Amino acid sequence: MAAMSWKEILLLTGLVVGCYWNSLLCGFAFDDVSAILDNKDLRPSTSLYNLFRNDFWGTPMTEVSGVVGRAELLSSIFLLAAFLAYTKSTGADHSIVWAPIALTVVLVAAATLCKEQGITVVGICCVHEVFVAQGFTLPMLLDTLRRVLQGKDGFPYAVLQTLLKLIVLVISTLLLVIIRVQVIQSQLPVFTRFDNPAAVSPTPTRQLTFNYLLSVNAWLLLNPSELCCDWTMGTIPLVESLLDLRNLATLVFYTFLGLLVYHSLRYRHSSAKSVIMALSFIVLPFIPASNLFFPVGFVVAERVLYVPSMGFCVLVAHGFKIVSHKGHLKKISWLIIGVLLTTHAMKTFNRNWDWESEYTLFTSALKVNKNNAKLWNNVGHALENQNNYAKALQYFLQATRVQPDDIGAHMNVGRTYKNLNKSKEAEEAYLLAKSLMPQVIPGKKYATRVAPNHLNVYINLANLIRANESRLEEADQLYRQAISMRPDFKQAYISRGELLLKMNKLTEARDAYLRALELDPTNADLWYNLAIVNIEMKDPSEALKNFNHALELNPRHKLALFNSALLMQESGEPKFWPEANRRFLIYVEEEPDDANGYFNLGMLAMDANENAAAERWMRKAISLQAGFRSALFNLALLYSQSKREMDALPALDELLRHHPEHIKGLILKGDILMNHKKDTSGAKACFERILRMDPTNVQGKHNLCVVYFEERDLPRAERCLEETLALAPNEEYVRRHLSIVRSKMAAMSAAGQPLTSAGGATISAKEEKQKRVKGGKNVRKSPTERGGVGIEQSESLDSSQSDKRTKGKSTKEIKDIEKKRAAALKRLEEIERILSGD
Repeated sequence: MAAMSWKEILLLTGLVVGCYWNSLLCGFAFDDVSAILDNKDLRPSTSLYNLFRNDFWGTPMTEVSGVVGRAELLSSIFLLAAFLAYTKSTGADHSIVWAPIALTVVLVAAATLCKEQGITVVGICCVHEVFVAQGFTLPMLLDTLRRVLQGKDGFPYAVLQTLLKLIVLVISTLLLVIIRVQVIQSQLPVFTRFDNPAAVSPTPTRQLTFNYLLSVNAWLLLNPSELCCDWTMGTIPLVESLLDLRNLATLVFYTFLGLLVYHSLRYRHSSAKSVIMALSFIVLPFIPASNLFFPVGFVVAERVLYVPSMGFCVLVAHGFKIVSHKGHLKKISWLIIGVLLTTHAMKTFNRNWDWESEYTLFTSALKVNKNNAKLWNNVGHALENQNNYAKALQYFLQATRVQPDDIGAHMNVGRTYKNLNKSKEAEEAYLLAKSLMPQVIPGKKYATRVAPNHLNVYINLANLIRANESRLEEADQLYRQAISMRPDFKQAYISRGELLLKMNKLTEARDAYLRALELDPTNADLWYNLAIVNIEMKDPSEALKNFNHALELNPRHKLALFNSALLMQESGEPKFWPEANRRFLIYVEEEPDDANGYFNLGMLAMDANENAAAERWMRKAISLQAGFRSALFNLALLYSQSKREMDALPALDELLRHHPEHIKGLILKGDILMNHKKDTSGAKACFERILRMDPTNVQGKHNLCVVYFEERDLPRAERCLEETLALAPNEEYVRRHLSIVRSKMAAMSAAGQPLTSAGGATISAKEEKQKRVKGGKNVRKSPTERGGVGIEQSESLDSSQSDKRTKGKSTKEIKDIEKKRAAALKRLEEIERILSGD
């Protein structure tokens, strides 16, 4: 390895930075979404152990995973480090230095963990040991072997040392292979003909195509002018005949490669050594992706050429070195290398902009190849993410034209029609996709013949038709069909659990989620869904336990935070309130614009008699959601209970402006107007408004009767109470009030006093005197004091958050009702005492 000067290092660094600085301005695209954004292994709460159990995408390595499982760059770093370490394993006296060999084994393991092709560095080390370190040529090796077999000579000491080092490397490699085979449970990945059409083609099409692909990869190294992010499906047509002219490219490739191999293995000079090492870097790391020994999940993938490109660059540099030392070609060679570096640097810089977004990436790929349905689909996905469904549909439909039997393309068409609210067309597209699924063959595992994501056609179709209440059983049949095809299909259990919950089949829904949890016990969403089923089954303790499971796995799971806090709040147990408050606070950190979180913080503060905090949280909720019914009402109620009735009126006015039919708000406003503003007419308008909306509202009717009594319109009060009694014949307090009014009317008639003041607005001097003697007391009390009906301390959330609340009466609600009833009875006695007074 030649030493590099600081000038060369700066030149190389500057060149790299110049080529790639604009890539920092690009976003996540293509595989970045699955490998980074959606990868649970990258979350802080995930155990480091998962990095050894799961592949690059976060998928367990025991499932249908692809060869493209690790990062080429990271693998290449360890591969080069392993090779450099091995070059130090020979001492000055040609003895074995074991420390570098041990380090090599560790680095090989690291390279293999990053990407499977990292193990091929062992082959590179073997080539280096035999042909560079020991200086053998192929003729010399054959001659040594012949002499040993003839018994003319034993193994030379150098050969024995070489064999010992190579045996250690090979044994270490075998151990790594055994471990890897155990991890994948002795099963090679399974790919469909859409991933790699040649892999499922008959002989000789398969062999001709795979060999032709070698020349395609060589051309990409030599002339990377047309690059494409995805070469699967129909990108490269199959080579189906020996008469196909593309076979000439295969012949040229093998001829050129054979000449290089012959040159490098026959001679001992430095040029031969450089060529053999360059070829080892080109050929050996590419073998796992070559399809020659086992199929892989792609036709061509530029990423697998990263390590081979190192060897290719060595060949180019070696050729330049030879040519540049020839006097008459020196200037021309420098000119050519300058042009080569300039054009490739510009190409790299411009190519980086293609990776700015998924849309730019896939549209650039379509410029290279229009026969790949996957590219049309991916452009559609990029447009779909921008909510441009109409344009996305055009690309998805084009994908079905390019590849009519592409199940995924038809699924995309169906999903887009659904997003465009075209349910009929969506169902037709899903049914077409379903018809393309392979038929079940007895005795053959279904999962080996279809891509797992294609089974989502059953899920998507079921999700579509279950919007129709009359087709729920049909949807359930589709979920069960998907499960029968693949018993470990987790999403089918999840979707079926949601449907069973909708059908009120709670036990079956719970069983579906439990089965899904067997497949994925670390899925916080599943524990959350199970908790929701527990709530519907009226099992709050089990629900809270499962919410806590979800939060253990994902401490910032927003829905689990909200609903578990709500469950603890509604339990009526003060011991839960601090934890509920903590969870609501975390929730509003995650969802700072959700008024529901602040509202429930306010309700907790009201329960704890922390009025200042309650007011602050309620006002925050109202500021985020104008006309927030529950927040406005409870804020007004808070003011009323805090003897700040005048502050309650603006909140009630705002409430009734947005919700003019809010009966409880009208009752509270009427109470404040009567008791604190002495505005009898305003209160009367509130109660009459209630009765126009609900003529059977006993509380509003009774309060209106009290208004008539206050106006000294006793006959009207009598009629009003009679009507109220007809509405609520079992309410004894109404009967007693009616009796009191009638007694008072009889007494006033006997005394010759008018039963009705003029216009209901004046009263006699005697009555006014009696009121003053009684200390100015009057009959207007708060609505809670009238007939035991009263205002509740809180009301159910409005529709915007009804799906986040549990159903049924909580223990706290029951206790509140009992308290209100007791208070109402006490006030009732006071009303009766006033009404009975002369």
